[in-house]
Amino acid sequence: MCSGNILKKLLLFTFPLMLSSILQLLFNAADVIVVGKFAGDNSLAAVGSTTALINLLTNLFIGLSVGANVTAARFYGGRSDEELNKTVHTSISLSIVSGFLLTGTGLVFAKQILIMMQTPSEVCDLAALYLRIYFAGMIPNMIYNFGSAILRSVGDTKRPLYYLLIAGVINVVLNLFFVIFLKMDVAGVALATVISQIISAGLIIRCLIREKGGIHFSFKNLRFDKKILGIILRIGLPAGFQGVIFALSNVVIQSSINIFGKTVVAGNSAAGNIEGFVYMAMNSFHQATISFVSQNYGAGLHKRINRIFLTALGCVTAVGLVFGNAVVFFGDSLLGIYSDSQAVIEAGMIRLIMICSVYALCGIMDVTVGVLRGIGYSIIPTIVSLIGVCGLRLIWIATVFRIPEYHRIETVYISYPITWVITFTVNIICFICVRKRAYSKILKVQS
Repeated sequence: MCSGNILKKLLLFTFPLMLSSILQLLFNAADVIVVGKFAGDNSLAAVGSTTALINLLTNLFIGLSVGANVTAARFYGGRSDEELNKTVHTSISLSIVSGFLLTGTGLVFAKQILIMMQTPSEVCDLAALYLRIYFAGMIPNMIYNFGSAILRSVGDTKRPLYYLLIAGVINVVLNLFFVIFLKMDVAGVALATVISQIISAGLIIRCLIREKGGIHFSFKNLRFDKKILGIILRIGLPAGFQGVIFALSNVVIQSSINIFGKTVVAGNSAAGNIEGFVYMAMNSFHQATISFVSQNYGAGLHKRINRIFLTALGCVTAVGLVFGNAVVFFGDSLLGIYSDSQAVIEAGMIRLIMICSVYALCGIMDVTVGVLRGIGYSIIPTIVSLIGVCGLRLIWIATVFRIPEYHRIETVYISYPITWVITFTVNIICFICVRKRAYSKILKVQS
């Protein structure tokens, strides 16, 4: 990451990462498609209505994996194997604790939170059942996310892709078996997801055990290093809290969507699932930016960081425009994969048209956040994003959406692109302001 052609290396790094992210999303997509086709619209709405809540409960700990990625990449770039190894064992320890906390939270509070979200009564029990089984698999889920973050930090995005491919195929096969043959409905797709997550976690641990050098993992060394944990938390907690508040705002938005009935909820769920594939394609450049910038920052190559930023912006804009408008163009056919109901398809198309056609704006915003975190500034983009995205969306729902003539589903969706533009603009100003200070730290270390 610290030498050679940036565009070529960025694409070689990002493409397997993109496929990995899309495969991970397929876990949920397979659930939604199978229940939509073989269990009906109530089951489709039940599974789809849980997405915002799952993100709410998991984003804090996914943010911590960002901290693990940045910390490991910095030590790898600085060729500090001992500190890198401590990072590996602290990260896996943190993933186990995170998974345990998530499992307990999901099992105890799933139904209560769904009720608070005004989930339609006819799908609430099914959604709660799906959530409880899904959260039973949180420990392997976290182990995979933290383990793959470690591999990404040293430039390896291929093996996480292979592991997800294996787990993804098993997930789809089990989905079909549990739902079609055993008639397990939403419980079947949730169980299939848990089993596939256990497999992907096992493969990632096996990989780290077989590694040599700084990223070698051994169960006997599984412990927290206070210094490393502090670094991970300093970088990861702001990212995690940002994810939580993002998800919280999405829960509020999901609650606003829920009041339009199960047809709109089902259409929104299907469209949101399709939209997720575009987001993951763009988000891979966000993750790549963090790894590339962190390694170059650790190696003291500040001039290269500027070129990485511009290259990533160009790539994410192209991917967002092409993929986002492609799903709009093929929207009817894609939504037809999830449901046979024309009313559900029409409801889903409203979301695709209003969000995916301009989705590149979201990718630009995320890459800007990535470069700030890569140079060690995690709190600034968190504050900006909390105010610019979450705060403004909540204000929008509380004000504009309440006006009778604007009380439509379109009013909910338009809040997304408006907040992306505002947040990106402020973040780019922040980067211009803090980069001199960040680069001066490199020069002091080098001198």
